[in-house]
Amino acid sequence: MKAPLIVAVLLICVAPLNAQGQQPDAAKLKADAQKVVSIISGDKAKTQAYCQINGLDDQIDEAEQHKDRKKVEALVEKMNQLEKELGPEYLALVAATQDVDPNSKEGQEIESLFDKLEKSCPH
Repeated sequence: MKAPLIVAVLLICVAPLNAQGQQPDAAKLKADAQKVVSIISGDKAKTQAYCQINGLDDQIDEAEQHKDRKKVEALVEKMNQLEKELGPEYLALVAATQDVDPNSKEGQEIESLFDKLEKSCPH
């Protein structure tokens, strides 16, 4: 499953955006995630950008295995650029979920929404 790696990388990249340190409201996060998935799935260019982000996972894994730090950094930078194409709602959601445990019920529910979006990507 590639979604956890994507979420982890995105959380690292936008962590400074969430300086409040408050615990997120699970119901609001889930509603926001549904909205973001709807926005992305309703826009062909955003869906393509999301799928490209998914495709970068394998490349990042491979570069990490070969300890090619420069390639990892370049791929993460490319991922950051693609994230921006997904819009401010996506970036805000990522920032808001930085304190959510991906193994928690809330984390799993949010991830499952993105799993549906990932299934629309060509493999």
